[in-house]
Amino acid sequence: MEKIAVLGAGIMGAGIAQEAAQAGYLVILRDLQMSLVKDGLDSIDASLEKSVQNGVIEQDEKNRILGRIHGTTDLAEVREVDLVLEAVVENMAVKRQIFAELDSICPSHTILATNTSSLSISEIAAATHRRDKVIGMHFFYPVPSTRLVELVKGMDTSDNTLELASEFADRMSKQSVVVKRESPGFIVNRILMCYINEAIHVLGDGMAGRDDIDMAMKLGAGMKYGPLEIADFFGLDTLYSIIDVFCSEFRDSKYRPHPLFTTMIRAGYFGKKSGRGFYEYNY
Repeated sequence: MEKIAVLGAGIMGAGIAQEAAQAGYLVILRDLQMSLVKDGLDSIDASLEKSVQNGVIEQDEKNRILGRIHGTTDLAEVREVDLVLEAVVENMAVKRQIFAELDSICPSHTILATNTSSLSISEIAAATHRRDKVIGMHFFYPVPSTRLVELVKGMDTSDNTLELASEFADRMSKQSVVVKRESPGFIVNRILMCYINEAIHVLGDGMAGRDDIDMAMKLGAGMKYGPLEIADFFGLDTLYSIIDVFCSEFRDSKYRPHPLFTTMIRAGYFGKKSGRGFYEYNY
């Protein structure tokens, strides 16, 4: 594979595009509006500039990396790529529509990957006529500094597709782990979401205060950050949507969001990005 496309120029999409370009791939970064594409390219430029200032790369290398990335709003431009990596909103209907369009645009050899953190790879693949070439590639934020990628097989994902996705991750200096059978949340989020959700239940039930919960897990379990700190950083709205998927898919009460959590979402308390979650942030 030499040329790839990333759909979605947000935080995740821009990070993936940057890492792919640094690995030597030609990258098409596509979003619905040119302003969104520009924001993504600007964030890549800023990230690379930090690397220059820190002596990680030279200015010439930064320019070469940026030169490998082409921004566009035209989905038809992905017709010549070897891999498409979708990183748009976590909504099944939206993803299925995109994959159906990609299936009709891209050549038969093109692998279609999704960066979903919780949705079914098999259901997304069912919108195409190349189910064997659809795979989950779940990157983690922030992409440039987080080495892990979860490779998630759908019901029909071929071994060849898995091998090519693994080679792509290796070239980006990522460590990949294989999820042999898809299940909501895959490995990391399946475990992490339950950890955070349980901490919210402890807070909501009045067992302990916010600071004590986070301090207890940092000092008692050796965590770098407390669960409520992680929740704010992750985005409470995103976290809530994943927990909601778990609750529906597993039909197990352990995934039930606490009423406190539901109320916070209704109030627009989404964590760091909204200025208020379990903590308050001044920008």
